[in-house]
Amino acid sequence: MECQECHQNPASVHFTKIINGQKTETHLCEQCAREKGEWFPGAGGFSISNLLSGLLNLDYPLANTSTNKPFGTIGVNQCPRCGMTFQQFSKIGRFGCSNCYETFHSQLDPILRRVHSGNTVHHGKIPKRIGGHLHLSKEISRLKEQLQKAIQYEEFEKAAELRDKIRSLEQLLQDQRGGEQ
Repeated sequence: MECQECHQNPASVHFTKIINGQKTETHLCEQCAREKGEWFPGAGGFSISNLLSGLLNLDYPLANTSTNKPFGTIGVNQCPRCGMTFQQFSKIGRFGCSNCYETFHSQLDPILRRVHSGNTVHHGKIPKRIGGHLHLSKEISRLKEQLQKAIQYEEFEKAAELRDKIRSLEQLLQDQRGGEQ
């Protein structure tokens, strides 16, 4: 594929930008990418730290606190265990300890929503070996929640149906676990 800018050199830098749902793909050679400012310094790309820093987009006044302002450091959230600030995290791209996730939870929420299309909880793949048990357990939990709501709203016929479904799934789960032992 050739460069979309100069139409002479082979394209070696490929960008996909999605802005407001509009997907734009750009294919440039190294030289044109540098000229357009689309090239990241480094040995052939950029690090995950640069990616996170870009997602955090923290070029706000907190970064410009100076020593001549008496209240410049008040309000800076800092991890009590390792002492890392959110500003340091935004530059480095990783936390200092596991406690940082709890300390900066409120600041991470919008970032996770942006990165994961509005979701803040990761639902990964389930291994096939234990997937059946987990799916059944989740379904039973979901049905139990529906059962409690049905009882709360005095929908007793629906509650009886849900109770029967729960019992049958629990029996199926017990049979599956007994067959593997």
